[in-house]
Amino acid sequence: MTERPRVALFVETSSEFGRLVLRGIKQYLQAHASWSIYLQQRDLNTRLPVWLNDWRGDGIISRSTNPQFAELVLESGLPIVDLTDRWGDLGLPQIWADHYAIGRMAAEHLIERQFRHFGFAGFQNETWSELRYQGFQDAIIAAGFSTASFVSPWEMTAGKSWDDEFTSLVDWINTLPNPVGIMAANDIRGQQILDACCEVDLAVPEQAAVIGCDNDAIRCELCDPPLTSIIPNAERIGYRAAELLDQLMKGFRKDASREVIKPSGILTRKSTDILAIDDADIADAVRIIREKALSGIRVEDILELVPVSRSTLERGVRKYLKRSPQAEIRRVQLAHACDLLVQTDLTLPEIARRCGFVHSEYFSVVFKRQIRMTPGQYRAMNTSSGTF
Repeated sequence: MTERPRVALFVETSSEFGRLVLRGIKQYLQAHASWSIYLQQRDLNTRLPVWLNDWRGDGIISRSTNPQFAELVLESGLPIVDLTDRWGDLGLPQIWADHYAIGRMAAEHLIERQFRHFGFAGFQNETWSELRYQGFQDAIIAAGFSTASFVSPWEMTAGKSWDDEFTSLVDWINTLPNPVGIMAANDIRGQQILDACCEVDLAVPEQAAVIGCDNDAIRCELCDPPLTSIIPNAERIGYRAAELLDQLMKGFRKDASREVIKPSGILTRKSTDILAIDDADIADAVRIIREKALSGIRVEDILELVPVSRSTLERGVRKYLKRSPQAEIRRVQLAHACDLLVQTDLTLPEIARRCGFVHSEYFSVVFKRQIRMTPGQYRAMNTSSGTF
């Protein structure tokens, strides 16, 4: 091996997910290694270069592996970390997003908003989409409901236009009872679903709440309304891929196995910013909690904004959420705190402030009581390499 290992990164630069994977790789290199890197501008469907068959480099991180390339790499013995989640097990060390957990998280998000009808729109013969559907469906069934599904090819087949595809999606949307909560396998499909809802005058989120995945910020904000999306923690995937490849290039032997990285959380935008509650006053109260919990709102403040008594508010919120208004305020605050602890290096006082707590000491007490560990322990457990 050369003094500076030569590493090829076949990671798409065209998507937010791919760029965040690359950022995670960069974070590892800044702290631990120095590589000579090959990286071309590419998308997921860009062909691997012909010269790769005879390349004498030291390692590869790939999001574009196919079965033929996997076989070639296995024969060569070249260290590789495979991030490709389209084919299933290719006999290589793999690091994936936890697609099953992503599906469950989407289901829980929609169930929490009191929806009783659900749909999933994904892509056929794509392992990542199928795992997301399985997680979504299992959580929906466990809650006592069922799921309608729509799938189509990830790559448009010859002779089929986008108009045909869009018509099929519209026809499926028209079969769904409403209000309905829909998970899209990714943000691209989420944008398509929102367009289909607009086509049939289905109000979002009042009649159809839509959640995507990958949190492609530009795409999500361009949607009408902006698309709620699950954050799959792509930076962590990139960091772990670089860490593992570094070990492999130094002679560490690892059997072909798959490590999954849990999603970071959900960025809620207007496409799911609703609770399916048939009591208008209680629906307003819950909306106010979720909009203002991070500013430190109290139950007394809610009563000034919603024309109900405290007892009515308590009974109503418990009826729909199975917890008190104060418990819901704390849930929103601590969920955001968990996200900030994992995704940022903000200090505890700053996180406490951003979550609506005046004193960081009290924030730590509440966090430990509810989460069963200190904020520092939570951050260490969910960012084991201490990068973010």
